[in-house]
Amino acid sequence: MFDIHPLTPAIGAEVRGLDVRKPPPPAVYAALADALHTHQVLFFRDQDATAYHQRDFAAGFGALQRFPFGKPAAPDLPEVMVLATGGEGPKVSNADIWHSDATFMAAPPMGTMLRAVSLPAVGGDTLWADMESAYRSLSAPMRALLDGLTAEHDFTKSRSHRGGDMDALPPVVHPVVRTHPATGRRCLYVNRIFTTRIVELDERENELLLPFLFDHVTRPEFQVRFTWRTGDIALWDNRSTQHYAVYDYQGPRVMHRIVIEGDAPR
Repeated sequence: MFDIHPLTPAIGAEVRGLDVRKPPPPAVYAALADALHTHQVLFFRDQDATAYHQRDFAAGFGALQRFPFGKPAAPDLPEVMVLATGGEGPKVSNADIWHSDATFMAAPPMGTMLRAVSLPAVGGDTLWADMESAYRSLSAPMRALLDGLTAEHDFTKSRSHRGGDMDALPPVVHPVVRTHPATGRRCLYVNRIFTTRIVELDERENELLLPFLFDHVTRPEFQVRFTWRTGDIALWDNRSTQHYAVYDYQGPRVMHRIVIEGDAPR
C-alpha cells in the first residue's frame, strides 16, 4: 500500500510508495487520515503531478474550499491557489511568521495541501510545529488557565489578507485550547498573525500572556523542517499545527495550495 517514515518523534512523516496521480480507494484514504492524525504533516516526495492531480487527490480528504484570498491556478481550478514569492518585487507575504491557516474564519480549514511547482536554487524550506506537544509541555496550572479562555482572530491583522471584504469576514472568537474533533487531543490554538487578544483578559494581561504563547511554539522539539524538491507535496492538519515558510532565498518560489474545509473549533 504505502510506507510511513517518521521524521521526528513529535511531528512529520514521509509517505513512500504512493503515486498521487492515481487517487487511492477509500481504505487507503482512511489509512492516510490515520497517519495524518498521528504525525500531523505528511510529505509525498517527487510526485510528477499536475494541479488537476493535486485537486483530485486532495478531494479525498474532504470538501475543497474556494479561499477568499489568492489567485487560482487556472479558470477551471478555483480550489487551487498560486502562492508566488521571491523575484524582483518587495516581499508582501507574512508566511514567515508562525501561524495556522485562516483562523479568522468561523470554520477554519481542516487541512492544507501544498505542492512545489518552482523553487529557488537554495532555501525556501518550510517548518511545522506540533501544537499538541506545545500544550502538553505547559505546566498544569497554565493549562488549567488556558482551558477556560477564548481568543479573537481577525484577518485584517495580516498584511497578506488586506483588500478583502471586511464585512464578510468579521472577527471571530475561538477557544485558546481546542479539542481535535477526530482524536480528542488538546492543542494550543492562538497564532501571531491572526490572534488579536484573549477575550477574558485585560490589555496588560494580554500584553504578557499572548507573546509568551506565540514564542512558546518556536521551541525546536515541537518542530519538523522540510527541504522541498520540485513536485513534492505536503499535507498538514491545520487544527493541530502551525507552520513557517522560511524567506531566505532569491528568485521565484511558486507553490500551489489547496485548502480543505473544516469545522468550528471546540
